[in-house]
Amino acid sequence: MALNAVKTKLPSNILVRLLSFVVLVFLARFAYVIIIKGTACDSAGDFCFFRGTLKSDDVPSSAISAATAARLRNYYSSVFQDLIAEGFLSPDSKSLCLETLTGQDVLALVDLGVTNAVGISKKLSSPLVRYGHGLSQPFDDNTFDFEFSGVSGLDWTVEPAKFVSEISRTLKHGGFFVVHSMSKDQYSLNSLLDLFNSSCRLIRSREIDDVDSPSLLIREIVLRKEKEPVKIGKKEAVRKCSLSSYKDKIASKAEPLIKEEPLKPWLTLKRNIKNAKYLSSMVDISFKNRYVYVDVGARNYGSSIGSWFKKVYPKQNKTFEVYAIEADSAFHDEYKLKKNVKLLPYAAWIRNETLFFQINREPRRKNDMETAGRGMGRIQAVQSSSDFVESYNKIQGFDFASWLKNTVSYRDFVLVKMDVEGTEFHLIPRLIETGAICLIDEMFLECHYNRWQRCCPGVRSSKYQKTYGECLELFNSLRERGVLVHQWW
Repeated sequence: MALNAVKTKLPSNILVRLLSFVVLVFLARFAYVIIIKGTACDSAGDFCFFRGTLKSDDVPSSAISAATAARLRNYYSSVFQDLIAEGFLSPDSKSLCLETLTGQDVLALVDLGVTNAVGISKKLSSPLVRYGHGLSQPFDDNTFDFEFSGVSGLDWTVEPAKFVSEISRTLKHGGFFVVHSMSKDQYSLNSLLDLFNSSCRLIRSREIDDVDSPSLLIREIVLRKEKEPVKIGKKEAVRKCSLSSYKDKIASKAEPLIKEEPLKPWLTLKRNIKNAKYLSSMVDISFKNRYVYVDVGARNYGSSIGSWFKKVYPKQNKTFEVYAIEADSAFHDEYKLKKNVKLLPYAAWIRNETLFFQINREPRRKNDMETAGRGMGRIQAVQSSSDFVESYNKIQGFDFASWLKNTVSYRDFVLVKMDVEGTEFHLIPRLIETGAICLIDEMFLECHYNRWQRCCPGVRSSKYQKTYGECLELFNSLRERGVLVHQWW
C-alpha cells in the first residue's frame, strides 16, 4: 500500500518542481530586465507590459530631493498642459522625452494621462526611462507622435545634426517635436530649422519661464514633421539667401565701414579689425552641423591662421575644419606639418584653368621678415605671349564658388578670409552669381586698390587699378545681401 502511494505522488511532485522551475526562470528574466536593463520595456511599439501599474516610484529620484522632484514635475505639467490645450499633445500620443535627467518630465506626462510615454537617458534607468541617448535612439522609424527635448538635450549635444536626424527618423509624419533652448536669437533658430533639412515645419516659437530661474526666459520651439520634405533647388536657394532678413539685421550691427580713404591703410585697417563685431560674439552657433574656416590667399601658417584665427577669433568652444588655399609653392612645405589644416595648393578663381601670377619682391608685413619678398601678385588667365610666360609663374586655378558649394552647406558655420591681391573683384561677383555667397556666414576681406605708398607721400600704387570708392561698393554689396563682412588689412 505504501509503495503504491509513493508511486502515485511521484508524478505530481515532478510536475510541481517543473512549474516552480518555470516560475523561477520567469522571475530571473524579469529581474534581469528591471535591474540590468533598467526597464520592463521591450520594444518601441509596446513600452511596458505592466503599463497600468506604473506609479511615481518607478522613476528613482534619489539624486534629487523630494521638493526638487515635485517642483520639476509641476513645471513640466504646466508646459505639457499648454501643449495639450494647443493640440500638439494628447493622451493618446506615443511620447518620448529625450535626454531626461530626472525623469520628472516623463512622470508629468503620465500624470496628465499620457500613459504611453517613455524617456531615454544615459545616466537614469527605470521602467519609464530606458537607457539610450539622443544620437542613437533605441526605437524604430516613425514610432512617436510627440517628442520633447528640454535644455539638457539638444542644447548640450556635441552633434546637433545627428541628434536632429534621429528625431526626424523616429517621429511620425504629422507628429510634433517640442524643444526648449537657451538660445533665443533668430540666427540660432534658423540654424536649427536648417538642421531638419525641411523635414519639419516651424509651428511657433515663444519665450517661457525657465525651470530653474523663473526670472529668466528660455525659448520653446514647436515643429511638425511634414509628409514630404520640401526640396530646395538652386534658384530657390539663391532666393532664400536674398530673403534672409535676420542676416540683414546682423550685418547692420557690424562695425561701420571706413568711408573715407585712410592715409595709412596698413595701420587704420589693422586697428579697425580689432574693433570688429564677430558673428560668434553676437549669436549662438551651437545648432550648426560643422564649423569651417577657409583662408583664401593663406600664405604661411602664421600669417593669419596661426596668428589670428587660432588665437583671436571667438569659436564658442567649437572645433573648426581649416582650409588653406595658397598657390605659391614657397609656403606649401610648412603645411605638410600641420595635420589640422587642409592645404589646397591652387589659386582661387572663377573657373578651372591654368593661370599665371607674379611674385611681389617686398615684405607683406613690417615685421614679417621670414617671408620677405614672398607675396601673391596679380593673377592672369592663360596668355600666348612667351615673354609674358617667362616673367610669370604658372599655376592651376580652380572655380572657388563651385568648390565651396560642394564642400559646405547651409547647415554649416562658414568663415572666409580673402586676401587675393585684386582677384576679389572677380571672385565676389562669381560668388553672388552662383548663390555660393549665401553659404558664407562671415567674411574678412582685404580689398586692393591704388593706395598711397608708404615710401613716397602723394604717390599711389600703380599695381591696382581699382579705387577705394570701388572697394566700398564691394563691401556694401555684400552687407546688403546679409553677409557680415569686415575690412581686412
